[in-house]
Amino acid sequence: MTIRIYVPKDACAIACGADEVAEAIAAAAVSARQPVEIVRNGSRGMLWLEPMVEVVTPEGRIAYGPVEAGDVEGLFAAGFLTGGDHALRIGKPEEHPFLAKQTRLTFARCGIIDPASYADYRAHGGYKGLERALQLGPAEIIEEVKKSGLRGRGGAGFPTAIKWKTVADAKADRKYIVCNADEGDSGTFADRMIMEGDPFELIEGMTIAGIAVGATKGYVYTRSEYPHAIWAMEKAIEVARAHGMLGVNIAGSPYSFDMEVRMGAGAYVCGEETALLDSLEGKRGTVRAKPPLPAHKGLFQKPTVINNVLSLTAVPHILADGGEFYANFGMGRSRGTMPIQIAGNVKFGGLFETAFGITLGELINDIGGGTATGKPVKAAQVGGPLGAYVPTWQFDLPFDYEAFAAKDALIGHGGIVVFDESADLAKMARFAMEFCSVESCGKCTPCRIGSTRGVELMDKIIAGERVEANLATLTDLCQTMKLGSLCALGGFTPYPVLSALNHFPEEFGAPPRRLEAAE
Repeated sequence: MTIRIYVPKDACAIACGADEVAEAIAAAAVSARQPVEIVRNGSRGMLWLEPMVEVVTPEGRIAYGPVEAGDVEGLFAAGFLTGGDHALRIGKPEEHPFLAKQTRLTFARCGIIDPASYADYRAHGGYKGLERALQLGPAEIIEEVKKSGLRGRGGAGFPTAIKWKTVADAKADRKYIVCNADEGDSGTFADRMIMEGDPFELIEGMTIAGIAVGATKGYVYTRSEYPHAIWAMEKAIEVARAHGMLGVNIAGSPYSFDMEVRMGAGAYVCGEETALLDSLEGKRGTVRAKPPLPAHKGLFQKPTVINNVLSLTAVPHILADGGEFYANFGMGRSRGTMPIQIAGNVKFGGLFETAFGITLGELINDIGGGTATGKPVKAAQVGGPLGAYVPTWQFDLPFDYEAFAAKDALIGHGGIVVFDESADLAKMARFAMEFCSVESCGKCTPCRIGSTRGVELMDKIIAGERVEANLATLTDLCQTMKLGSLCALGGFTPYPVLSALNHFPEEFGAPPRRLEAAE
């Protein structure tokens, strides 16, 4: 009997030696004269356990991790192929507390299926959303998305249905769907994980979006640093096309939609939708002035839907289960689930998908297990390198767009980077200004010049030079950048700077003034 073994092909697992582990398992199986089928799946998201190897037994899949190539001989000796006991034995992955506490919709299949297998995707509920979309038609698809309350998962939180309706109503001979997979935020990896572990889901979501708005062509724009994701997406597109799920008359319907992957050079500003469009057109990625909006004049000046990976991969579930089902999760105007990425100085880093409303403290202390160093947590930066530093006395903050905005913070792409008490937040704030100056497209003065002046001011403050006067100038500069920048790169750079200054002023040479009780 052939035994099926899952070894992740996720970039994180490969970086930890998954390829070598797969080779060692194959060699050990030959020596043991035991036929095995090694499936290279995606990651389940428990990244501290990678490579996490799973073997199919009559009791279900049993996981072991983190496995190194040198562990394989001992695993075989311990009865690994039948789920035998071993120091690395985790048990059934779905029963692990990290997974058991999650509400997985977008990531329901990730780590479970063979990402290159169309049959596997269909067997686990794939394309049910598209089948229902074909029955409903464009207007009803948009209505389902509206009922779901889905908002952009890339940072701004703009209602997805409004964007789709605008493009659907626009008159043009051609329209486009563009997926923003230019995942450049520090501590974020959800886009990469889903493209490597469940690429058909993104294909299905983009196809539904195309039908909804009348677009016949889609592009996935990602970065050169994601070779594994690019390979997985291109393979899945080829397979989907071969099964009639892309191209002319999708699944025998009157609708046509095709797509391809385009690779950028990794400029952070190309995560901004209009700079992305310029790059996609073969130009230097610079921010466009608005109006016109991309929904009216986007790619090649045609009406264009631009959504990020997590927005588009939520769509198949919304169509399959209904918009009201999806809207039952979450709080306030933040509906559905959010794949949250826990990284930095944290014990249990990984991908945790749950409904909006969980607190930051729960995510870092209960789910993440506190810091990896064992030192007290000092702060967490949420929303990438331009997100605010949230201090521990605000860890009761619920994961909700409006709740974060009320504290001058951002959810962004859902990335959390944890810092312990040894972190120097004045230097981290300086890094935000330096990052902006390096990554600025140069289109607007507040971002291009403001960030350079910001680095100079930060250097003077850290050196103790005219601290009070320079802090006042820095605060004024941040307000200018926040209100005057053409896009969010310059507009959001003040968030980490001002949050660090407001919550940890003593690190800038200013007297302490925070009032934990008032928070």
